[in-house]
Parts: sequence; structure tokens; C-alpha cells
Amino acid sequence: MTGSETQPSTRILQPGTPAPFFSLKSTPDQTLTLTELRGRPVILAFYPADWSPVCGDQMAFYNETLSEFKEYGAELLGISVDGAWCHAAFAHDRGLRFPLLSDFEPKGAVSRLYGAYREKDGYSERALFVLDRDGVIRWSYCSPVGVNPGADGILDALESLAGAEVAAGSRDAASTVAPAADARA
Repeated sequence: MTGSETQPSTRILQPGTPAPFFSLKSTPDQTLTLTELRGRPVILAFYPADWSPVCGDQMAFYNETLSEFKEYGAELLGISVDGAWCHAAFAHDRGLRFPLLSDFEPKGAVSRLYGAYREKDGYSERALFVLDRDGVIRWSYCSPVGVNPGADGILDALESLAGAEVAAGSRDAASTVAPAADARA
């Protein structure tokens, strides 16, 4: 393997950045927009190509881990520059139960927005993003192309996100309860 195959060649968007809007084909005749998922955490898994060994293993592993993602109310989206027909065949062959989005035309446009496109190679990085309910990136990671990044980072980010939301909910509840307590005093 050459250095360009093992090392990420781009700088992906960092936590705290609002996630760029997109609208991509989820099937040959259906489109999914990021705003449709507002109000719940979203996992974006950019990957180089359907049918490659590492990508196949990564997507199959995420399929097996899907119930753990759902425990946090998170939606998983796979994104590559493959066409919608290729995604349909790949998802059917692998039994995937989450959408694969086609960043096909214009090629890599959404990957570029997230800093996850390898211009020299013509495909997406193996990049992961966890977005909060408001569409803000809360965690991002770019793995070497030949390495399956697994799900630990995603699950840690979702757990952290859930903890922050519980803490914010507790603060909100305390601020609404406090005036009532003062009224009884």
C-alpha cells in the first residue's frame, strides 16, 4: 500500500461545525435530505466504494450494530460516490437495513462539503460524523482508507451526546421547578 492509500488526504469538518445541508438519492427513485432527520442524532458514514472488502465489512458491521445506534435514537446513513443502482444491489446483497446515499452526481459534491473527498483518487474518505439533534457535528473521525474504523468512536460520541442532553434536560427541569418551589415558601 502506498502512503496515499493509508493516510487520509483531506481535513474533515470538525466538531462544533453546523453540518452542511444535502439532498441525495437513497434509491434510484427516492431522495433523502438531511433536514428530514432533524430532531434526532445522525451518523454519517462516508466510505470509498461498495463491494470493496473493507467497505463491505464496515457496512456489514454497522448493520449488526444498528440496534445499538437506535438505542440512542440515532439514524445511520452510509454515503459514497457509487450510483443509486449500485447501492441498491450492494444493500440487497448484504442485507443492509439502513440507507446508502449516492454522492454520484455531481460526483463527490457532498463529500467535498464535509472535507471527505479524495480528489486525487476520485472517491470519499472513510470518514465518520455524529450530528446532534440540531444538525451540529459533535464528533468526527477520518480513518485510513484500508482500515475499518469500527463503531466504538460512534457509540462513545452518542453516549456523550445523550449525557449532554440529559444534563441539559435536568437544568431545564430545575429552572422550571425552582419558581414553583419559591412560590410555596
